[in-house]
Amino acid sequence: MNKSELVEALSRDIDIPHREAAAITNTIIETMTEALAQGDSIEIRGFGSFVIKDYGTYEGRNPKTGEKIKVRPKKLPFFKVGKDLREQVNQKRKKK
Repeated sequence: MNKSELVEALSRDIDIPHREAAAITNTIIETMTEALAQGDSIEIRGFGSFVIKDYGTYEGRNPKTGEKIKVRPKKLPFFKVGKDLREQVNQKRKKK
């Protein structure tokens, strides 16, 4: 599912105009992005949580030349799936 499909589902499921559904979706995504950029965690019970993980400096390789390079420290968002979502996904896979 992509963003436009999410907007369409929201519009259809709660019977609101497409423009309104798009605004709601954008607000949610922007708010979550801002929270993660500020270093906050996001927890949605039954779905999962988003946290920022710190990665230190490490030695990598340039894929073109094979030359060793030092990779600077970075922070990346990480998603940890919730129990309810994990169980639903595994249940759907068993039925196929």
